Amino acid sequence: MTSTPTPAAEPAAEPAISPGSGTWEELVTAALLGTDRRTPPGCPPGAHAPTALLDAAAAETVRRRAGLRPAHAGRRPEAAPADHRPPLPAAAARRLAMLLTDRPGTAGGGRRGTAPDLMELLPQWLAAANARGFAPPPEALPALLDAARGRTDVRPAALAFAGTRGLWLARLNPDWRFALRATPGGGTALPGPDAADQVRRLWEEGLFAERVALLTALRSRDPAGARELLASTWPTERAEDRLMFLDSLRSGLAPADEPFLEAALADRSRNVRATAAELLSALPDSALAARMAARAVTCVFLDRAVEPPAITVEAPHECDPGMERDGVVARPPSGRGERSWWLGQLVEAAPLGAWTSRFGGRSPEEIVALPVTDDWRSDLHAAWCRAAVRQRNGTWARALLGAPTAPEAGGPGAVSLAERAKLLGTLGAGERAEWVAGFIATHGLSEAFQLLGICGVPWTPPLGRAVVDALNIARDAGSYPWSFSGVMGLAERCLDPSEAGRLDGLLAIPDEPEDAAPGAGGYWAEAFQRLVTTLRLRAAMAEELGAP
Repeated sequence: MTSTPTPAAEPAAEPAISPGSGTWEELVTAALLGTDRRTPPGCPPGAHAPTALLDAAAAETVRRRAGLRPAHAGRRPEAAPADHRPPLPAAAARRLAMLLTDRPGTAGGGRRGTAPDLMELLPQWLAAANARGFAPPPEALPALLDAARGRTDVRPAALAFAGTRGLWLARLNPDWRFALRATPGGGTALPGPDAADQVRRLWEEGLFAERVALLTALRSRDPAGARELLASTWPTERAEDRLMFLDSLRSGLAPADEPFLEAALADRSRNVRATAAELLSALPDSALAARMAARAVTCVFLDRAVEPPAITVEAPHECDPGMERDGVVARPPSGRGERSWWLGQLVEAAPLGAWTSRFGGRSPEEIVALPVTDDWRSDLHAAWCRAAVRQRNGTWARALLGAPTAPEAGGPGAVSLAERAKLLGTLGAGERAEWVAGFIATHGLSEAFQLLGICGVPWTPPLGRAVVDALNIARDAGSYPWSFSGVMGLAERCLDPSEAGRLDGLLAIPDEPEDAAPGAGGYWAEAFQRLVTTLRLRAAMAEELGAP
């Protein structure tokens, strides 16, 4: 009788991939590309490849973690400095958390719906909290620094609100080092007025960003000291650094800066020379301004032989070395004639007061109203616009802007919306808002977006009413609603919250004219609902912060 041999036990199946058989990078590559395109190392292709990949990744993870070598414990960081500002009220702290975590979505078809965009309200909330002098909750600091990292428009206000504790935290995370670079001394306090040695050390040894911040801060409290500090190392600075440092003199520019700027006209860098000349021309009594005036008035004169008298222009025929030293750029941009290019630079740099005597004591309004021969009017008026902005001359700005209700919207001298916005920037906040309100009432909103952006927040009642009335008119006319989304977004942030009640009548879906854009009525209703909701939210935010 023969016995049937007992079958030998089959060896246990070995894992397709043994721990450590492939590097972590190879496993990651296979996972990213997919096992159909890249099989894990040591594993044949097939249906079991994904499972083998996950098994190998788990084993490799254990191996990597077990392979860490013990190390000495690092030194504990110093305790965060105390923040002596009063804490946020509880309701305001909850609101801050909502603003920092909001991720706005859109409704179907790309429409925003009626929900407010909370992230767009963060800059306004930070400004109000800083004005009230509150300190942030410690647990909000990471999100606050993340917001400052991602949005440069909120960065200054966010860092001011984060305070010294925010800077302490920024030293512990490389992602937040930008906060240290934005503060002189790498996040330490700016040396005080009596710490001359510390100021000198930071100026000589600090990083470039720290030196710029130091010079800017010092300029605001001690203009002469900042200028002397800059002069002490000026010859040894790089050209690009000299340009940035020179730009800091715009703050608090005064006649005492003239000798330094006059010397900078001989700088070896053309950009430095041009910036120095620009700053000198903003000082109407400077020697450079006088030289430019002498050149400009020989090119522009009044011809009394015609009736009515007209301005005649004889543009320069050359750009001599003296003009170039005083900042005139000899080579015009593409498409621009040399003579008109030189003329514009001379007129722009000449003191505006020189034209009153040049034209027989006429006022700026009378000068601007004079006819100009040979098609030089636009060049001459555009140069006067730039001069008014540079010299912050409101009288000339008003003359060049003209009445907001004029048929030539923007006045005789404003050659573009950007030029009008710059001219308005020389006026006070109230006058600026009044002019823009008149412009909107006459010309509507089609060209008003850029002008609205320079008006103070919240908008004055006349300006707010002008914007709402114009939006209502556009809605009733069946205008394409998405054309006004930018203005509507500005209104959400800038309209006075007290106007919310006046808008309730605009929330219904209007009857659509036959030629209206499809669905326009529903969009307008959503937009006005969002506007009202946002205004009421802003009112609640102000109340939570205890703002008056």
